Amino acid sequence: MAPLDIPRYLQRLQLDAAPPTTLEGLTLLQQRHNALLPFETITSLLRDAVQIDLDSVQHKLLQAQRGGYCFELNGAFLVLLQALGFDAQALSARVLLSAVAGELTPRTHLLIRVTLEGEDWLVDTGFGSLTPTVPLRLRETAAQDTPHERYRLQRLEDGDFLLAASSGDDWRALYRFDLHAPAPVDNEVGNWYVCTHPHSSFPGQLRASLTGPDWRRTLGSGNYTQYRAGQAPDKRALRDVADVRQVLQEGFGIRLPDDPRLDPAIADWLQRWQTTAV
Repeated sequence: MAPLDIPRYLQRLQLDAAPPTTLEGLTLLQQRHNALLPFETITSLLRDAVQIDLDSVQHKLLQAQRGGYCFELNGAFLVLLQALGFDAQALSARVLLSAVAGELTPRTHLLIRVTLEGEDWLVDTGFGSLTPTVPLRLRETAAQDTPHERYRLQRLEDGDFLLAASSGDDWRALYRFDLHAPAPVDNEVGNWYVCTHPHSSFPGQLRASLTGPDWRRTLGSGNYTQYRAGQAPDKRALRDVADVRQVLQEGFGIRLPDDPRLDPAIADWLQRWQTTAV
């Protein structure tokens, strides 16, 4: 396995040098990651297995100018943080966003815990359209403001933590997790479930998100939506394959793979959502 190409990674984040191992440095890295490395599921759209070994991930993110999902984005970001001297470890979470009450979902989300001067922070660059854009104090129970949504961490009776995001006057549960670091094989199993299991929502689906200082862009469910602070969301239906390709390239900065299966897969995905909308 080749070592992480730190200079190229920093270049991808548009940084001339590594920031200091401080909260400010961590925040800068997370914000650049969210704004420049998109969450995207083109590999899952093609129903291919997602490779999460470091060689495959850094080739995809740094050379192929692609993005990925949590096992890729947070997996690579964790290695970068550790290489830069941060005290960081992986955590795994059970996603609750679409779960019914009381449902025990599998551990299919990878996130990061960073310790700075004795305080723990939750860091995430791979949860799509509701990814926190700055580190969150892990043991703070009050709502925490970010440049985008407000988030809240709760300690559950069994000791797990639950992360929720504000949704109007209510809260949406995102995922629950504990502080035990998963073994690499656990990540392999979780990733395999996400990209191949028939009950997973990823195979055959196209999603993308990218978040800058005062904006978010999302693609999913046949639509492209742009969010700006203080404005109503600008949402429109995607028209055809050419429209989807243009949005992915220009709106998310993705270099699309030269794969003859891509356009038919986009067309099939779009037709399914257009049929549902009728």
